[in-house]
Amino acid sequence: MSDIGKKLKDARNEKHYTLDDLQQITKIQKRYLIAIEENDFDALPGNFYVRAFIRQYADTVGVKSDDILSELDEITGEKQATNQVAEPEVTSRTQAIRQQGGDVEKNNEILEKIMHYLPTIIIVAVVAVILGSIYFVSSGNRKQAEQASSTPSVSVTTDESTSEKKSSSQKVKKASSSEEASTKGATNQKITHESTSGSNFTYALTGASKDVKLKFSSNGSSWSSVSVNGTATWQGTLEDGASKTVTIPEGTKSFMINLGNSKATTLTINGKKFNFLKDNSSLTVRRITVNIAE
Repeated sequence: MSDIGKKLKDARNEKHYTLDDLQQITKIQKRYLIAIEENDFDALPGNFYVRAFIRQYADTVGVKSDDILSELDEITGEKQATNQVAEPEVTSRTQAIRQQGGDVEKNNEILEKIMHYLPTIIIVAVVAVILGSIYFVSSGNRKQAEQASSTPSVSVTTDESTSEKKSSSQKVKKASSSEEASTKGATNQKITHESTSGSNFTYALTGASKDVKLKFSSNGSSWSSVSVNGTATWQGTLEDGASKTVTIPEGTKSFMINLGNSKATTLTINGKKFNFLKDNSSLTVRRITVNIAE
């Protein structure tokens, strides 16, 4: 019989994670992690959470979650087969109750599938809206161009032409000044390593703009989180090729980044790559504190 809990526990020990470390990374309560390692799946709050917690546990310790879930399905099927052989013939009412339970499990599986594909559905919907907007704007521009071509030409006096040229020149100068200021701000940004304690790293961020934007990109499955003033602003698992942008609120003096798989994570701050791996590239899990200096 497959021992899912032992496989996951062995993988956790190979990563040198304690249960407290895993609880911090996955945000799954420690008692549920212990139940998974002991194969006590009945202690979890439902079939949906059993699959979700096992998937997140496996991804975090580097085990293929699809293989683990397949083993879970086999175990579940063996238990059902044993119960059917051991139990006597039941009344129609009992059968109806079991059928209802099966319907609930199917509903949970359907819900899990919907949650799995929900990001893709949202992206498709957003792309469709963008394409629709582009089509309507293009159609409107064509109509305006047709109306303009059918309108008789109107002569313009020398004074009006000179005024328009001056206005256009002023707009170009303002746009140029704005671009120079933006480029200067990005050039002046600097990230300096201050200290290291185990897997905890502290950096100073200077010369950054008021709105600090963090972009996480994943080359494989990776879990990350961002906290401001002790409150989680975002946390989640990014699959291979996915990315996430998080904006730090204006006026923030310090923020914290937790990386569950730093080797598979690429991070930029305001479009500039943050090469945190140069400070002990062998670490997988790390906690990064960034202090924003004036």
